[in-house]
Amino acid sequence: MEHSTLRGRSILVVKGELLAMEIVQALDQAGANVTMTTAVRHALLLIEHDGVSAAIVDIALSDADRSELCAQLNARGISYAVYRSFDPVKVARAGSPETNDCVGLLL
Repeated sequence: MEHSTLRGRSILVVKGELLAMEIVQALDQAGANVTMTTAVRHALLLIEHDGVSAAIVDIALSDADRSELCAQLNARGISYAVYRSFDPVKVARAGSPETNDCVGLLL
């Protein structure tokens, strides 16, 4: 399957679980240049210096404020998607303060 819209684009995957490996494989097969990190702080450095085209962010990361990452992605015009990789019982409800700051554009 041809995914020319991703070919050559730099995609940042900020992940907390191995579940993201399927996402990474799909992006890689689509021709994207994938960079992975498990830390919000590292992701902030990457978007500042590495020419990231888009990002996929695991909202379950806890090393720093995820809303700051989403704010920086928005400020730089970088499209992003947010996903959750933890127990659905612990997922914040839509509209909660935890999710309001991390609403991005799908790729």
